Amino acid sequence: MTGSVQSHQQSLVPSIRPEFERDVLDAGVIGDISRPLSPWERLTGNTLARRIFILVLLGAAWQAYAVWSDNPLMFPTLSETLATLWTSLVDGQLLQRCLTSLRILLVGYAVGIAAAAVLTMLAVTTRFGNDLLSTLTSMFNPLPAIALLPLALLWFGLGEGSLTFVLVHAVLWPMALNTHSGFMGVSDTLRMAGQNYGLKGLRYVMLILVPAALPSILTGLKIGWAFAWRTLIAAELVFGVSSGAGGIGWFIYENRNQLEIPSVFAGLLMVIIIGLLVESVVFRSIEIYTVRKWGMQR
Repeated sequence: MTGSVQSHQQSLVPSIRPEFERDVLDAGVIGDISRPLSPWERLTGNTLARRIFILVLLGAAWQAYAVWSDNPLMFPTLSETLATLWTSLVDGQLLQRCLTSLRILLVGYAVGIAAAAVLTMLAVTTRFGNDLLSTLTSMFNPLPAIALLPLALLWFGLGEGSLTFVLVHAVLWPMALNTHSGFMGVSDTLRMAGQNYGLKGLRYVMLILVPAALPSILTGLKIGWAFAWRTLIAAELVFGVSSGAGGIGWFIYENRNQLEIPSVFAGLLMVIIIGLLVESVVFRSIEIYTVRKWGMQR
C-alpha cells in the first residue's frame, strides 16, 4: 500500500524540463514604426501641406474652368482675380474696406460674447435664468440676423449701430447655446469638487465650468464668428455704407454695379482669405494651447 502511494506521488511530480539558451539573433527592422518615413509619407502626414494641396487643386479647377468658358464678364480666371486683388491691396482701397468691416465685426462680436456669457451664467446658477435662456433661444435663434436689419435701421439709423445690433443677434444665440450645452455636460465629480472647495457663483463658473466646457465654448466662438462675418457682408451688400465708410461688402456691391467682375471676385476671395486666417491661425492656436494640450480634444 505504501509503495503504491509513493509511486502515485512520484507520478504527480512534474518532470524537469531541460534548460537551454538561445542566441540572440539580429532582428533587423521590426515593423513600420522603426522605418524612416518617406518624403511622401511625411508630406501627407502634415495637416498644413494637405490643406495647401486642396487649395491648389481648387485653384487649378477654377483656372481651368475659367479658361474653358472664356467669358471674363461672368467668370474671370484665377490669375486675373489674383492680379486685381493685389492691385486693390497695394493701392489701399480694399485694405481700408477690410479694416472697416473687421472693426465693426469685432465690436458686435465682443458685445455678443459678453451678452451670451451673462445669459449663460444666469442659466447655470438659477432656475429662472435657465428658463429665460431656453425661451429666448427658442424664439430668436431661428430668426435670421439679416431679417432684423430693416428694424435696426429704423431704430439706430444708417450707421454702425444698426450693423452692431444684427451682429450681436448673430453671435449671441449660438454662443449661448453651445456654452450652456458644455456647462450641462460637466461631470458631477468636477461639480462636487468645486462645491467641496466652497466655490460659488462666478468663481464656480470660471474655475470649474469654463475649463471643463472649453471645447463647447470654442465651438460656439467659431460658429458665432462665421455667422457674424457672413451677416456683416450680407448687410453691407444690401444696405451699403456705414457712417460714410463702406466695408468689403460695399466694395463688392460697387464693383458689381460697374461690371468690374474681377474686382467682385477679388472681394469675395478676400472674404474667404480672412475666414481661413481666423479659423486656421486664431482659433487653431487657441485649441492647440488649451484643449489639445490638456488632452480634451484629439
